[in-house]
Amino acid sequence: MSKQAQLDAIAKKIVDDKVTPELAASATQLVLGDGNPDADVVFIGEAPGKNEDLQGKPFVGVSGKFLNEMLGTIGMERKDIYITNIVKYRPPDNRDPKPDEKKAFLPYLQSQLEVIQPKVVVTLGRHSMNCFLPDLQISKVHGEPKRVKLSLKNNSQDVLEVVILPLYHPAAALYNPLQRQTLIDDFAVIPLVMNKIKK
Repeated sequence: MSKQAQLDAIAKKIVDDKVTPELAASATQLVLGDGNPDADVVFIGEAPGKNEDLQGKPFVGVSGKFLNEMLGTIGMERKDIYITNIVKYRPPDNRDPKPDEKKAFLPYLQSQLEVIQPKVVVTLGRHSMNCFLPDLQISKVHGEPKRVKLSLKNNSQDVLEVVILPLYHPAAALYNPLQRQTLIDDFAVIPLVMNKIKK
């Protein structure tokens, strides 16, 4: 079974399991993820927004355009990475995902990572970071790679060792010119981490 087929099966399972039925009822569709299932780098945001909800893909609005721009600064494109969110349905009025909503989707996010087997997980925003690094503050650790072991459910080895790189959410940088430069600088860490891992 190809990785893409396995990811499609995860999307079907979310629907079949009726995860967060209230969110599902208010959303247009499920937004699982997009990009290369064989990617070494996975980006994880918080939840789909209006454009994502309509198109069924993460990061296609203004934040997505900025993300594409930043990928360009390190010589990458969308097709080189995989991108997803913790929560797979758009919260009403783009409110922050609630703790129980994030918790409900976490096993499916873990399944996605298990299928893709990335080397680097770039978290976009504090919600995403706190799923993996719950005790840290993004203002203090953004741009600092952290090596972690993620426990997996289905894999016989049960552990996926990855580097988590916490970044500010692109949306925050759109409204704050200082954060924009910080984000661009932090993005430059991604190829450095990749080179270290490949050695």
